[in-house]
Amino acid sequence: MRIVAALGGNALLQRGQSSDHAPQVENARIAAEQLAHIARQHDLVVTHGNGPQVGVLAAESSADPRLSEPYPFDTLVAQTQGMIGHWLVQGLQEALPHRNVVALAGRTEVRADDPAFNAPTKFIGEVLSPEEARALAQEKGWVFAADGPFMRRVVPSPTPYAIVEAPAIRMLVNGGFVVVCSGGGGIPVVRDERGLMMGVEAVVDKDLSAALLARELEADMLIIVTDVDGVYRDYGTEAATRVERATPEQLRALALPAGSMGPKVEAACAFVEATGKRAVIGSLHEVTALVEGRGGTLVLPAGEDGAA
Repeated sequence: MRIVAALGGNALLQRGQSSDHAPQVENARIAAEQLAHIARQHDLVVTHGNGPQVGVLAAESSADPRLSEPYPFDTLVAQTQGMIGHWLVQGLQEALPHRNVVALAGRTEVRADDPAFNAPTKFIGEVLSPEEARALAQEKGWVFAADGPFMRRVVPSPTPYAIVEAPAIRMLVNGGFVVVCSGGGGIPVVRDERGLMMGVEAVVDKDLSAALLARELEADMLIIVTDVDGVYRDYGTEAATRVERATPEQLRALALPAGSMGPKVEAACAFVEATGKRAVIGSLHEVTALVEGRGGTLVLPAGEDGAA
């Protein structure tokens, strides 16, 4: 099969963990070791989040006295693609010594009139206390939202419209490469009046981009890897239960947070509805079970045996 696996940025920098280089490299190695189980039997394309990392770079850029203004988010996303792509390629190559592995910096086209530019929802950066968030909001003019008991910065996250480098990715996969691409949802770009692309201030949701990429590559399955073992009904309460199998209609009927599980579910549903194939949302440490339909939340086309 041809599988697109979307790896969450929090898998590379876990909640409360230091933003230092060493723990992220180790986390990337562990992630690559798990993903390699897929690549030994299937064509594999890996996308990854960058929320924690791009937030750190944005904070550093904003605080740098040598800069007249901070680096824009399209540039920061490109930086994270190179950094995280390097870590994942190193880990995948170590786990797959006889396979060609490559990371590709790539753009995702969005619409300039997307209403998301006026309603930021995408979490970036580290978790903060409410007091720290209030101070930064006042000092920097940044927008924050609750992420569990903590606060995190949020930025615009427009809907991906096209994966610009999809033809190159397809050629590499057809040539036998394991490809790391569309990192951080892709470098966000819009077309100007001449049809030329220019970067914009946004971070595209990596799961929605992964779903679009999976469709463009005619993938057989989309796997969304996160830090929980599936989608939960009544998440965060004593009544929480994991949804094992569901159709898109059944999943969309659940009330899910817009900035976290919501986009993952929407990405899985969009892929299933567009292709009639399956998607699954689950934990990194169950990737083999996810591929085999034995773990996580399996999203099925309408008409199959879904039971949300």
